[in-house]
Amino acid sequence: MSEKLPKAQIARELGISRNTVAKAIASVDPPEYSRAPVTTSFEPFEVQVRQLLKATPSMPATVLAERVGWAGSATWFRQNVALIRPDYAPTDPADRIVYHPGDQVQCDLWFPEPRIPVEGSLVMLPVLVMVTSFSKFITAVMIPSRTTADLLAGMWALLSQQLGAVPRRLIWDNETGIGRRNRLAAGVGGFAGALATKIHQLKAYDPESKGGVERMNGYFETSFLPGRDFESPGDFNTQMGIWLPRANSRTVRALKARPVDLLGIDKAAMLALPPVAPAHGFAARVRLPRDYYVRVFGNDYSVHPTAIGRMVDVVADLDLVIVRLEGRVIADHPRAWGTALTITDPDHVSAAARLRDAFQTPRGMPTEAAVVLRDLADYDSAFGVNIEVAS
Repeated sequence: MSEKLPKAQIARELGISRNTVAKAIASVDPPEYSRAPVTTSFEPFEVQVRQLLKATPSMPATVLAERVGWAGSATWFRQNVALIRPDYAPTDPADRIVYHPGDQVQCDLWFPEPRIPVEGSLVMLPVLVMVTSFSKFITAVMIPSRTTADLLAGMWALLSQQLGAVPRRLIWDNETGIGRRNRLAAGVGGFAGALATKIHQLKAYDPESKGGVERMNGYFETSFLPGRDFESPGDFNTQMGIWLPRANSRTVRALKARPVDLLGIDKAAMLALPPVAPAHGFAARVRLPRDYYVRVFGNDYSVHPTAIGRMVDVVADLDLVIVRLEGRVIADHPRAWGTALTITDPDHVSAAARLRDAFQTPRGMPTEAAVVLRDLADYDSAFGVNIEVAS
């Protein structure tokens, strides 16, 4: 209109009718397409669905469809129920979490995608990650399995070797090796008691309370893994040990500080390490069988055969498997991270061979008895044979 063009010319240039141009000029607002509302097949059932959701907000869509007599598309019904269900969901507010020095360390397992060579196979091994909530100081180590024994051994290794103190709480999710349904796994309570700390397991669907360590797992994926290859679990832990000091020296945006600078404040509020290590790792007392092997984490380890038939104490951590007889070490093997393996000490095999020879030789008889050669005439005399008469 500002150009003073006739309606006919505008209609001709835009390719529309003059009536459309006239309506657009007469309208105060810009023209828009509007469609009259149409009643959908779900609307007749909506009131009943809302009444049922008000009474039972978690009622499944399949049960709702049955209760209201729905006979149409199940997918269409679920989509409409999903739109109105939030109106009846119970309120679950998330408070702003404030972390205090020394209070807690968040724990989690991270499974890096690059598989690690172990005994000729490529396997995916867990990495135990523990992050202090206040200073965001990172500790991590690859462990052989997610069993209770290895989790406790991993926690003690990180607390004693990397952190150097004990927080008042160790935060875990519902990891089976730690415990399920508010019941700690065997040995976990004693481990926590020896450290004078508490294992706190979160409720299901509570990721906010462990968000620090969850974000750290993603940080490993983007900042530690790219461009790296690993020859063994030991090589992984070596490279991780070199990288962690750099990671702890970076400035955390939320803290506006470096974790290594805040660690001193964090540790000052923590508990000191106990003078004696808590019970951790694998421990068993068994009677050594005739084949002089003990089984630890699915692998067989040889033991000196002099202990056959006697009770021996077997302990194992992340690095070693040790067998003792009355306090004396009679087997010492590096921990195997594979499964169904047999680890043998050649000295044990040699000792078993000597014991076997001694057992099979009667007492008082030399091991190499002299062979006596008798004259055949002695046998003739014994049986009364006269060769000359017989001929």
